[in-house]
Amino acid sequence: MITRAIKENEIKSLSEKLAKSKAAFIVDFKGLKVEQVTDLRKKLFPVNSEMKVVRNTLAKRALQGNQAMTDALSTSFKGTNAFVFAYGDVAATAKALTTYAKDFEVFQLKTGFMEGKKLDEKSINFISTLPSKDVIRAQFLALLNTPATQTVRILNEVPTAFARVLKAKSEQA
Repeated sequence: MITRAIKENEIKSLSEKLAKSKAAFIVDFKGLKVEQVTDLRKKLFPVNSEMKVVRNTLAKRALQGNQAMTDALSTSFKGTNAFVFAYGDVAATAKALTTYAKDFEVFQLKTGFMEGKKLDEKSINFISTLPSKDVIRAQFLALLNTPATQTVRILNEVPTAFARVLKAKSEQA
């Protein structure tokens, strides 16, 4: 039997995880076997995410401190639900969830919450197609490096062209 103190600790823990996470997703895992849920948790760990199965009433109480989150997520608490907290790269977490949803039809992405906005399944799928933060950083650095590379190439072209002209003249004579 779950005591009132245990419930209060669970609500406090959930509230802290929601505050700490960059995004939160609600998924329906009904029909998955224990091994499959364990496999999903293992796939979420490397992307700095966590899956937590929560009673719907406790989840609603944990959301009470944040009105925007309550409005976005409270309608999704029907059936067997779990929170997926994204502490790191949200796109990587969304990609792991959508990939898992494609592999197992019974696994369903219900909704999510990120930066004060509700995410539907379509939005979560879109976020999963975005490149990771490291890829975006690499692309940005390459973009910054492009003008310098082109300048060096142009400056190098002048002496190279002059050397080609001299070589052509020496071969004519």
